[in-house]
Amino acid sequence: MDEFPVVVVGAGPVGLAAAARLLERGVRPLVLEAGPQAGAAVAQWRHVRLFSQWSELVDPAARRLLEPTGWRAPDPDGYPTGEQWAAEYLVPLAEALGDHVRVNARVVGVARRGRDRVVDAGRDTEPLTVHVEGGERITARAVIDASGTWGVPNPLGGDGLPAAGEREAADRIGYRVPDVVAEEERYAGKRIAVAGSGHSALTALVALTDLAERHPGTKITWLLRRGAVGAVFGGGEADQLPARGALGLRARAAVKAGHVEVVTGFRTAAVERAGERVALVSEDGHRLDPVDEVVALTGFRPDHSWLSEVRLDLDPVLQAPTRLAPLVDPNVHSCGTVYPHGADELRQPEPGVYLVGMKSYGRAPTFLALTGYEQVRSVVAEIAGDHESAARVELTLPETGVCGGSGVFDAEPASSGGCCAAPQVADLTLTAPGARV
Repeated sequence: MDEFPVVVVGAGPVGLAAAARLLERGVRPLVLEAGPQAGAAVAQWRHVRLFSQWSELVDPAARRLLEPTGWRAPDPDGYPTGEQWAAEYLVPLAEALGDHVRVNARVVGVARRGRDRVVDAGRDTEPLTVHVEGGERITARAVIDASGTWGVPNPLGGDGLPAAGEREAADRIGYRVPDVVAEEERYAGKRIAVAGSGHSALTALVALTDLAERHPGTKITWLLRRGAVGAVFGGGEADQLPARGALGLRARAAVKAGHVEVVTGFRTAAVERAGERVALVSEDGHRLDPVDEVVALTGFRPDHSWLSEVRLDLDPVLQAPTRLAPLVDPNVHSCGTVYPHGADELRQPEPGVYLVGMKSYGRAPTFLALTGYEQVRSVVAEIAGDHESAARVELTLPETGVCGGSGVFDAEPASSGGCCAAPQVADLTLTAPGARV
């Protein structure tokens, strides 16, 4: 197998870190990126600032590869935007990797050479074949899937499927944090509904609130599936990621100031046209006033369709590797309580296949770059035959009371509205900054 490369799918931060680790181990990597540049997905949320500092966003092996090229490390205490992370780190890293990275190369399938998923014989001796859009086939020693989940946002529908009329209203619905500076005309002075309870939703609320202060006619409605606001604003000043805590405090202040109307217990069942606007209807038949724009920030999910011919062992709920799922279940764990994990939790029944990065978390909502860097350190050690290093996983993450995101709203007690109470406008009593809501 040593004559074949390890194919890494995705030239994002975790995929490129895997390539750097492979080179250090003397193993040939080949990174295949569907987009036109390294960090293509990160560049799409260029206007969003990260919670992590630069010191937590540069992989150690990548740093060792970059420094001899004359690369200058950014201020370790700074908080980059997606645009800065891509331009100042990911693109230079891909350039340092040279021919080991290919862009505009979309992987459409992975299989065991000459065998579909039913055949047992040869699964531990034959290499893998990676099928690239356009007909190319690449023989691979192993495959590290770092393709992420950015390409598959969850729909607005409360049952995990598109709501009735959602596809037909696609021109009025966005599934990413809006760039209100670049798209000011689209949102200024409009009625906007934001659906979601995670950090992306809080980011959108803060950005739209700033817009509303400049354009007083802008009206914002925040839709929560959970029956109460609860701890959705996060850990505040107690958050060990200060930027994340500050975001929650700003979002809470926006609601307190009356810029945002909060509607709890609302699970979207239908999207109805109302002239140039759309009206959202809940599972219980409650119809909200029509809005001009809907921002659906209900999380992302992994795409396993192109892995259909390899054997995967995935949790039926989270769609994460079965051994990893209990460690990242958002109903149990926050970011800071994720247990150390590496190759052992990430490997699949198909020899040589690993899911890493955000995709390894399946539908779990919150992931930190530090997690991905430690994952690939362990996985690459395992591929290189250094089993002792692969098993020696060390992972220390910033703690916070709440990670936020989809999947936890059903835990609200019935006395606070529960999961099935009629939607209602929340009357928020807000505590002092730093305390929990």
